[in-house]
Amino acid sequence: MTDAGFHFAQPLWLLALLAIPLTWLWLRYSRTLRRRGRESLYADETLLPWLTGEVRGRPANATPVLIAWSLAWLLMVLAMAGPRWDYQRINAFRPAAELVVLLDISASMNIGDVRPSRLARAKQEIQDLLRLNPGLRIGLVAFATVAHVVSPVTEDMESLQRTLPSLSTDLVALPGSRLGNALDKAALLLHGDDRELARHILLVTDGDFQEPGLMEKVDQLRARNIHLHILALGTDGGGLVPERYVPRGTRTPVSRLNEEQLKALAEHGDGLYQLAGYQEEDTRRLLETVLADAEQQQVEGMPTRVWNERFYLFLFPVIFLVLYLFGRSNRFSRRLS
Repeated sequence: MTDAGFHFAQPLWLLALLAIPLTWLWLRYSRTLRRRGRESLYADETLLPWLTGEVRGRPANATPVLIAWSLAWLLMVLAMAGPRWDYQRINAFRPAAELVVLLDISASMNIGDVRPSRLARAKQEIQDLLRLNPGLRIGLVAFATVAHVVSPVTEDMESLQRTLPSLSTDLVALPGSRLGNALDKAALLLHGDDRELARHILLVTDGDFQEPGLMEKVDQLRARNIHLHILALGTDGGGLVPERYVPRGTRTPVSRLNEEQLKALAEHGDGLYQLAGYQEEDTRRLLETVLADAEQQQVEGMPTRVWNERFYLFLFPVIFLVLYLFGRSNRFSRRLS
């Protein structure tokens, strides 16, 4: 492939042009063979069409159809070969930070001490994060007693936006919340030990869990250059867990924001602790903190050449050629038969 000027992206497609001369040769010699069968031994050549019943009037001229077919095939093959003849230079960047969001979907997240509910407010916060995202790669994990990967780390924010409404407490089979398993899943989604890549976890929760060994697990993540940020939902007064999420015969539990534990987790994770609000300031502050850890880096410091594909220019005339070939009772099959 040349560095500049006209060239083809897939030049091997040009070999398909050999079909044109091969088809012409086949049509020419196959007609001769059809005319000279065994019946030619018993009649003059000029009388054979009358004998075999091939004469229906003046024979049709197939040359225009063959020319149209050959031109259409030529243009389609050229389009498949990927013609290019100009390009643009752009600077290619890769995100220097990755973020995995851990969304708590346990029963306590349905409490309405934060309007409309803790879970609904958490989804709104994540939607703001996806909308304001300046180019981070983001993954999503939903957890209660078991953590489930909703999306790996990706740049496709629209897919994450479409997935959020389907996440609810109804997906949880067992009551309770286990953060340790969710942290393990988040660590697996983040890229290995690349020290140049800032890696972050955002925990969106009310902190209604009691699990031993969390601080040690967060310390291990920090040793791998993974930061833990907390976005807390709920109030000190808390509220009752909705009855439909409480097993029969048990007392309806009260869930309060465990702010002390969440602040300790954020401190051990060298991250940011925030109480979710109804404005965008908390989301903007989180993004600024993540981006401050690592700016976007240019790939190899070289601009990337993006060629402008021009294949469609060869397809426009093909439309009219196809209309000619298959119009008027199908000229293509009628004249070549």
